[in-house]
Amino acid sequence: MAASNKIIISCAVTGSVHTPSMSPYLPLTPRQIIEESVAAAEAGAAVLHLHARDPETGAPTAKADVFKEFLPSIKQNCEAVINITTGGSLGMTMDERLEAAHWAQPELCSLNMGSMNFGLFPAAEKIPEFKHSWEKPFLERTKDNIMSNTFGQIERVIRELGDGYGTRFEFECYDIGHLHTLRWFVDQGMLKPPFFIQGIFGILGGLAAKPDHVVYMRRLAQDLFGDNHLFSALGAGRHQTAILTLCALLGGNVRVGLEDSLYLGRGALAKSNAEQVLKIRRILEELGFEIATPQEARAILSLKGGDRVGF
Repeated sequence: MAASNKIIISCAVTGSVHTPSMSPYLPLTPRQIIEESVAAAEAGAAVLHLHARDPETGAPTAKADVFKEFLPSIKQNCEAVINITTGGSLGMTMDERLEAAHWAQPELCSLNMGSMNFGLFPAAEKIPEFKHSWEKPFLERTKDNIMSNTFGQIERVIRELGDGYGTRFEFECYDIGHLHTLRWFVDQGMLKPPFFIQGIFGILGGLAAKPDHVVYMRRLAQDLFGDNHLFSALGAGRHQTAILTLCALLGGNVRVGLEDSLYLGRGALAKSNAEQVLKIRRILEELGFEIATPQEARAILSLKGGDRVGF
């Protein structure tokens, strides 16, 4: 497929990394997730990457019953592609991680392409007081936990969601080896193009948010997949804007959102996901890029359409 001249902005609205004590603006309840998602779409996000939170405590949850409280309303109020996590949160079983996706049968799901250390524990030392008792242990245990994505687990996601429902994937690649793992699954005939590759930079345990790393991953993706892929990037924390701008200049797409960074600029918390979308959109448009609409993103990514999901 020929490369598109439109940039897809994805927005990861809440995630399972940050905790309520880190920002008062992190959306936690179904109503907050609905409002933040719709506003982000109106600001220019063509894709919404969604996790769920326990409405009472803000802890990550993968229960379909919680997703049911916000996915239908988001779909009714905007045209954005809804992209559901299959990573869930550290410590969840595969059955837990896939529960919501089996119910929703979405157009797009995230798919982590390798097991790795995922270190959130340094954050526990920076927060003087936690709102909820679960937060500090949740962060601290990442010192000894592994984010598990074995070949067997990856194949299960492909078989059950891809083959089962026609769902396509945002392949989350935290390191160079993850691209080679993706290539292996392609060579086995389990995946068909176009491949939507999300390079992730700045997570402790994965590739650092360095310009050279972005350039090399972008080039390697081109070498491995040629014109059969779409590359995107996210920069964790303070690295968000610089990494995304570089990725766009290299011909890639971008992902923002409070899952990836709680900040709008140096020392300034983002008050909404839409603020981050508007910021990167302004930068991209001033650089001469065009922003893809949801329908253009569906065509670029060869998605099945919002009328063929389970919600």
